Amino acid sequence: MRTGLSVRQRMLIVVLCFVVAVIGFMVKLPSAFRHIDKELHAAFYFLAAAILNVLFAKTKLVKHIIIFVSLYLFGIAIELGQAYSNQFFRKRIHGRFDPVDIQWNLKGLLLFSLLWLIYAGFLLIYKRRV
Repeated sequence: MRTGLSVRQRMLIVVLCFVVAVIGFMVKLPSAFRHIDKELHAAFYFLAAAILNVLFAKTKLVKHIIIFVSLYLFGIAIELGQAYSNQFFRKRIHGRFDPVDIQWNLKGLLLFSLLWLIYAGFLLIYKRRV
């Protein structure tokens, strides 16, 4: 009996989440959530890192680093895309490029990485004892 998701299924999940994330980041945040925009950035990147690490990295450090860097670059690309979309559509569909958003993205990634390192460290110690 086979357990877990195939690579194809995991990639489909990632592509669907990626499309939803791009659309979500490209539209203006509803006014009810604008006062917690920065916290939402950190939460999104924390959860994105968690999902990608569960799907692909498990406890592999190199894969974790690749996911971390990829998400960080994705955050920069989204901010640049938001600024460009306002020029491209000649209408403000989103805010502007905001370096503070990138800092909060990084905070979410760093917090997840800290928890991931603790978890991976405990697993490594446990496997050596068994």
